[in-house]
Amino acid sequence: MLFADVSGSTRLYEMAGDAIAAAAIHRCITLLKQKTESAGGRVMRTFGDEILAVFPSADAAARAAMEMQSGFAQLAPVAGTRLGVRIGFNFGPVMERDGELFGDAVNVGSRLAGLAEKDQIITSSETIEALSPVLKASCRRLYSVSVKGKEHEVELCQVIWQHSEDSTSLVIAQPTPAPRNVALRLRYRATEIILDASRSSLALGRDKSAELVIEDAKASRAHCKVERRMHKFVLADHSANGTFVTVEGDPEVVLRRDEFTLRGHGWIAFGQPRSATAELVEFFCEG
Repeated sequence: MLFADVSGSTRLYEMAGDAIAAAAIHRCITLLKQKTESAGGRVMRTFGDEILAVFPSADAAARAAMEMQSGFAQLAPVAGTRLGVRIGFNFGPVMERDGELFGDAVNVGSRLAGLAEKDQIITSSETIEALSPVLKASCRRLYSVSVKGKEHEVELCQVIWQHSEDSTSLVIAQPTPAPRNVALRLRYRATEIILDASRSSLALGRDKSAELVIEDAKASRAHCKVERRMHKFVLADHSANGTFVTVEGDPEVVLRRDEFTLRGHGWIAFGQPRSATAELVEFFCEG
């Protein structure tokens, strides 16, 4: 199964307005559907600016993903915004009921798409083993991440769809370089949490089930997540009101369904600027 998410849509709605942005997103979804069907796949559902599709083989999904990225690369900017697509696909057994897919492979596939960046195709090392030699040669290892419900970490791989002189395909059997010994220290009220090799992610939000509960009415229940990726820590916003990040010495950055690489020393505010609240998470990047 393959998950594809149009990147840049939030900014487009802000810059171009609802009508123009909606028309552009519709064209993007149409492109994704066409590439899916051309590769022998089937679109299971669309939700906003995302699609979920299934394919008869890992090769078919990989080729569709490459064609999707190539198609987006040819799209003209809309209102000064270049739209891209983030793609994650995974190979494995699934159950289908009432037009919905269920199973561990689906959960992992969704997770992979969430980790992909704009213009990137992400899959797992297990899926790479199901690819033909030609496609396998266009993949390179990235890093391993923990996935909810999985006992062992999932090793991520990137499918290189656009080769250049400075891009190198790696043989799948080569070992993954060990991540640098880095850590992120987060402090909220009297609580201090450290993310490192032993703990790679932290979910923050107002809901009492969050790993770090934020006592702020402006915070969403599942507001954001901080995650270690190789030698860096990335904050991903999932909130309604946005996440406000200040790196010491730099202007404040507002994230709305976007990501930000934390660095140095700074503060995270939830749903409002740092100057408007005392409910802040202070962070320190170390190593």
